[in-house]
Amino acid sequence: MEAKQLYGILGNDFELAKCRDDWSKIKFNKFYTKSFRKRYMGVVLNNAKKVNKVYTAVFPSEDVLLGILDKGETDIMIFTHHPMVWDITKIPVFSDINAYLLPRLRERKISLYTLHVPLDKVGDYSTATTLARVFGMPPESEFYRYYGVYVGVIAKSDLDTVDDIAKRAKLIVGHDAKIYKYGKKQIEDKKVAFVGGGGNDPEVIKELAKLGINTFVTGVTKITPGYKPSVEAHALAKKHKINLIGLTHYSSEEFACRAMVKYFEKLGISSEFIEGKPCLEDM
Repeated sequence: MEAKQLYGILGNDFELAKCRDDWSKIKFNKFYTKSFRKRYMGVVLNNAKKVNKVYTAVFPSEDVLLGILDKGETDIMIFTHHPMVWDITKIPVFSDINAYLLPRLRERKISLYTLHVPLDKVGDYSTATTLARVFGMPPESEFYRYYGVYVGVIAKSDLDTVDDIAKRAKLIVGHDAKIYKYGKKQIEDKKVAFVGGGGNDPEVIKELAKLGINTFVTGVTKITPGYKPSVEAHALAKKHKINLIGLTHYSSEEFACRAMVKYFEKLGISSEFIEGKPCLEDM
């Protein structure tokens, strides 16, 4: 498929015109498109005129990009949820794509396309929706606006306790989940809230309290003393007796990127998910 055509289809299907985002902390250079510098979504690196295959990933880490470059392919596109690399153990937590890889990607005719807020926005392929579904809990409603769009879902649980959810989480993501037992062990009204990525936000907790939800599954739950929102979110969770279950940033969002493989295949384009590594310190 012509790259320009694919970009247009993605922009339409994920309603980029209705979304906004901010990645102004990136150290932009000549390799980044002018459109991405203005809108922070869509085509990050426009290197391919035709797209014969799409690789999907959560973050454009060095391991992920080198793994794709090592395949020796050309005329392909990398689709990521983020345009930067995440590591909560470093300051800042987001870092740029390693600059030495940018000319190599251009030489190989490999484009990079990123949807952050548009993929978080609740829909069939969204981070919260796909996360709830892999837990076997069908989403019933939306909640929590981020950059003007809903990014969280409330789902019906077939499990009874937060411990049951943690056990299932380990089977799903392949590592332990972190539980902050601030509320009752029993899941209130069999309702569980899901937000991918960094859901330890005070505004999320306030909304859950109003909705009467006592069980919340997200990615980043670490209490960082120097980061006021995380401290406040935990204080509010304690106050309102809401259990927090952390899966890591990566593991809470990988299922959206896995689902995107099916999206691209429906368009007739071969696609493959490239695994990254969860940062367990996120929890």
